[in-house]
Amino acid sequence: MSTTTETTRPALWLRCETKEFERRTALTPAAAKMLVESGFDVFVERDEQRIFDDVEYERVGCTLKENNSWPSAPAHIPIIGLKELPASTSPLPHTHIYFAHCYKRQAGWADVLARFHAGGGTLYDLEFLTDARGRRVAAFGFHAGFAGAAAGALAFAEQARGNNSRLGPLRSFDNEHDLVSAVKASLGGSAKNVKALVIGALGRCGHGAVDLFRKIGLDEDNIVKWDLDETAKGGPFPEILDVDIFVNCVYLSTSIPPFLTIAQLQSADATTRRLRVVVDVSCDTANPHNPIPIYSVNTTFSRPTVDVDVGVGSPELTVVSIDHLPTLLPREASEQFSNDLLPSLLEFPRRKEERVWVNAEKLFREKMLEAMSEKGL
Repeated sequence: MSTTTETTRPALWLRCETKEFERRTALTPAAAKMLVESGFDVFVERDEQRIFDDVEYERVGCTLKENNSWPSAPAHIPIIGLKELPASTSPLPHTHIYFAHCYKRQAGWADVLARFHAGGGTLYDLEFLTDARGRRVAAFGFHAGFAGAAAGALAFAEQARGNNSRLGPLRSFDNEHDLVSAVKASLGGSAKNVKALVIGALGRCGHGAVDLFRKIGLDEDNIVKWDLDETAKGGPFPEILDVDIFVNCVYLSTSIPPFLTIAQLQSADATTRRLRVVVDVSCDTANPHNPIPIYSVNTTFSRPTVDVDVGVGSPELTVVSIDHLPTLLPREASEQFSNDLLPSLLEFPRRKEERVWVNAEKLFREKMLEAMSEKGL
């Protein structure tokens, strides 16, 4: 294995994650091993925050690099990560593979794409790597729904303690069993009287949320599962007020009537609103198509909930809107995602021919043109 970054072989550079509490990775040691054995040079930045230890990568033939050193990597080596890059106006000359969250006109979207325009780099957004059926080749959906439902149950349990109690800082768990056990304990050992609604229940994310509710002991009748048929009439939906926890797992790219509104909440009282916690797993706070326009900030692992202004005298209501929920289960979520992404990464050297990468680059070029037009460039 070469100990330098000078290589004519296919290569990938796994950057560290700078987002607070982000412990996941797009490339596990097991996947890195497969790449190395397939002829790739794999460079991995040291990262104490990552759930996998640096030595695990070194043992499978990767070359370790200093933390956050990717800006000085040779421009021909693609950089792979998960979450957004640190805020900057510096041009981006590299090829990047990550979740950029800038194709749906989120806040600052044009500025992100302007950096690629200025540097001549290319973005392959992980959210838009799709197969021949238009289905994402790799997604954290199941673990996002599972973790979101868990966070919602923890927030509900904290509220139930009274005294205006709010959920404190969250931590990641070693495995699913430990997370489920912690949620059960927070609910006093029983969740039989808790009622939850999952919108988008037939998708990956919805399946994850439903699975968590089942595993913590909700009665099947108390897990209300909605999808396209139930939402076809258009919101707002008064039925949402009749559950304790509402989990939104719907991915939207077009405008629809909102599922829930401030006016709807403020006109309800303790006799007409059971709802206490909303979990917006989709978490497109800055998206103009957001179907839950009752809050305006993303929450974090250190401050998992935000209060909703429901009016004086109304029962409290909180929202969980964390945009990297799967890091609640960083090892399992990373393993599933990385395994699903690996076949496409193995094809990356032929990205000018392989459909997944060809379409992703085409979309990038289209969005960059939109951004430059938006900025008048």
